[in-house]
Amino acid sequence: MTENGVVRLQHTSLRDQVLEVVRQAMVSGEIRPGDIYSAAALATRLGVSSSPVREALLTLVNQGLMEPVRNRGYRVVAMEEQDLDEIYEMRQLLEVPGTLSAAAKAGPADLERLGDLAGEIERAAREGDVASFLEADRRFHLALLSLAGNRRLLESIANLRDQTRLYGLEKLAESGRLTGAAGEHREILAAIAAQDWDALENLMHTHLRHTRADWAAG
Repeated sequence: MTENGVVRLQHTSLRDQVLEVVRQAMVSGEIRPGDIYSAAALATRLGVSSSPVREALLTLVNQGLMEPVRNRGYRVVAMEEQDLDEIYEMRQLLEVPGTLSAAAKAGPADLERLGDLAGEIERAAREGDVASFLEADRRFHLALLSLAGNRRLLESIANLRDQTRLYGLEKLAESGRLTGAAGEHREILAAIAAQDWDALENLMHTHLRHTRADWAAG
């Protein structure tokens, strides 16, 4: 989703694609709490019909991330500082040990696939493309976590990631500092390849700390 121009989506699983685009826009702060968005207006921006957009927004309502505004549309549920602190704490408690468990099961093919995703993150960072950075980052971490084989853990962490608010990424992209954050994914993969679990744990704590201390704004 961009402020100017239209994002064209494939006609397969439109609801899921719209859901992903809106989630990214919520996390990056492009869609902010307090502003009201109609399904029709979002559909026009995305170049699709209103139906898959409405379905995606209702999914976000069911997940507690958006709320309906009678006869007007939908808005993002506002997050207080305490909410963001709680989300960060939950991610530290679940995502770090979950990553360690998953990493212990990673094989050469898994590391190669994750390396490709790390490359996508780095390209997006170099180009200052925040939306692509967030999408590739999400795929990287969820693909890694999926190796643990715990579906409920994966869904819980995915939901926590979707509730995170990262409003400082545009400034990081403009200053070129987003590439530093992108490079952390290579360090994570290097620690997994070396089976250095202490280093991996420290890297994950640092990586997650960015989402609260450096990038987030309430």
